[in-house]
Amino acid sequence: MSYRRLGRNTGARKALIKSLLVAFFTHGRIETTEAKAKELRKFAEKVITLAKRGDLSARRLAIQDMNDAAVVHKIFEEAPEKYAERSGGYTRILKLGPRRGDAAPMVLMELV
Repeated sequence: MSYRRLGRNTGARKALIKSLLVAFFTHGRIETTEAKAKELRKFAEKVITLAKRGDLSARRLAIQDMNDAAVVHKIFEEAPEKYAERSGGYTRILKLGPRRGDAAPMVLMELV
């Protein structure tokens, strides 16, 4: 499986993904770089699929991915009824343009 390294070592990359996941599910949308959003999409879709499953094992796997039980509880309450008829594609990425400081391509990632 290929993945983006995002210019970080393994521990820093995992911490970045976990913090982005918590922020994304807390607010429902997040503004970040395109590379981070595309990498984050994989994990966000996985967590929502786990929430649709809804059992204890799925909840523990989601907590392992995010380290925030309150956010996981919120997802497991809202996601099953919101995405019952969807079989994937729970996130949307909208391009915003280059960042002013370093011209990195910025995007707005949100829940559908």
